[in-house]
Amino acid sequence: MQLRRQILTLRLACATALALLVVGCTTQSTTSTPPKASAMPTESFSSTDIAWIQLMIPMAERAQQLTDLAPSHAASPELAELAATAGARLHEDQTRLRELLKLAGVPDSNPHEGHNMPGMVSLPTLEKAGAATGKVFDQILADALRAHLNQSTLLCAGERSEGHAGAVKKFAASLARNTTAQVARLNDVSPARSAAPSNAAAGG
Repeated sequence: MQLRRQILTLRLACATALALLVVGCTTQSTTSTPPKASAMPTESFSSTDIAWIQLMIPMAERAQQLTDLAPSHAASPELAELAATAGARLHEDQTRLRELLKLAGVPDSNPHEGHNMPGMVSLPTLEKAGAATGKVFDQILADALRAHLNQSTLLCAGERSEGHAGAVKKFAASLARNTTAQVARLNDVSPARSAAPSNAAAGG
């Protein structure tokens, strides 16, 4: 049941991405240069493959903006180290995703510009993280990075089952393995949450 829900979630995300690509990028596409013949795909990319790539790029960009804050904002050396490792991987992921987009013959545009997708680090979160330091920042980082990693794992599973292009599915499998390892590490080093206040205390 959960796997079926995950696949349906990916289908919905892909449908949203494709709709945004068609409707939201109309103005940008009029000024774009059509892909050259040499940039045409060497294998068939499905709409799911392309939607997945176009969703994962802005997710990685936002997450890297958050991890880049860790060296000057984090209190935990372990969490800062994890953020550095995650940030380096996110940079590599963006490079590979854009290579796949080019291989598909699709312009490098962002149909999700200005949108907060599930699991994506939101602009308000980035603003709060930028203004925070110490343990407060650590908690923001841990929560947002965990949400990003969990959603990435979910989307990778959907691409692997519903995608078509071998190169994209292979990268999704590699990315899923990495995110699973990062979640395990994050669980080890993330700060413990303070107990939630009781209703009586909250009401007082």
